[in-house]
Amino acid sequence: MLAVLGTAVLVAGAERGPRLPVAVTLVLVQVCALRWQVRAPVLVLAANAAAGLVVWALLPAVSLTGALLAAQVGLCVLSATGSRRASLWALAAMCLPAPLAFGAGGGPGLTVYLLAVVLAWTGGQWRRALQARARAEARRAVVEERARIAREVHDVVAHTLSVMVIQAGAADDVFTERPDQARQALRAIETGAREALDELRLLLRAFRPDMEADGPEGQRGPGPSLARLDELADTLRATGMAVRVHREGETVGLPAAVDLAAYRIVQEALTNTLRHATGADEVSVRVTADGASVKVTVIDNGRTVQVGSRGMGAGRGLVGMKERARLVGGSLHAGALPGGGFEVAARLPVERAS
Repeated sequence: MLAVLGTAVLVAGAERGPRLPVAVTLVLVQVCALRWQVRAPVLVLAANAAAGLVVWALLPAVSLTGALLAAQVGLCVLSATGSRRASLWALAAMCLPAPLAFGAGGGPGLTVYLLAVVLAWTGGQWRRALQARARAEARRAVVEERARIAREVHDVVAHTLSVMVIQAGAADDVFTERPDQARQALRAIETGAREALDELRLLLRAFRPDMEADGPEGQRGPGPSLARLDELADTLRATGMAVRVHREGETVGLPAAVDLAAYRIVQEALTNTLRHATGADEVSVRVTADGASVKVTVIDNGRTVQVGSRGMGAGRGLVGMKERARLVGGSLHAGALPGGGFEVAARLPVERAS
């Protein structure tokens, strides 16, 4: 901007009078003032507008639009960073010299000046809109990340604690008469607690990369995956629940998001069976992969009840499972079966998550 205004001043000041050094000094003042534009936009805009009018008065050959170029930059910044009311007042103030532009250049001069002022204000509004959109996206990303953390923690803690509660109750029932069975239940509680702690540590490492220095890569256990489905089933078998796992197709090499979502859906469905399925003593898990999608079905033989009475409708269970399926482009259905029992069925596309 200094080069443009300086060139215009030098070209217009051919008479080499004392006005030229004053005009050049004012141009330098305008440029230097822009450094404080963000800190004091209104003050800098007013100073640059006044200096620009003086430059134009000293050298009328310079267009009013060129003389007020620094003020137009200030108007753009104020429109982008200041309040809307202040920017509108500044726009109105910048339109006041319009008669001077008309007197100096007629209709074309007036058109060019008003167009430059309006474009400067509009450019600031466009920048403001971009900033607002970026802030909204950042807030949405934070909310989504918090929801993801809540789902992960819920999946880990709810499943493990449910199993531990069942095991603790079983140990208490047989503590005196069958101490060996009580010890077995207590060992299962210890094993489940250790696995939950390990999984929570992995979860914290995923959310805090700086924690990776806590140990070498080789010391970390495998994360949640369909490959660990048998381990998940074993935790329920330890409570006396009969769990059958059926696999069709190849699940190795699935996209990480699909693999994790499928595992968590099965885990949540089993947890709800353990906690809310009245009379259930058998559950079937079927995983079918055909290359295009992964289908997960969990069916128990509990009594036919409404979804809400299983603690899923009002809690995080069903909502969390549906949200996991949706995030990878899939769908999930859950409901009571006509002949008794409860079914959770999810279809997760592979191609979209790749």
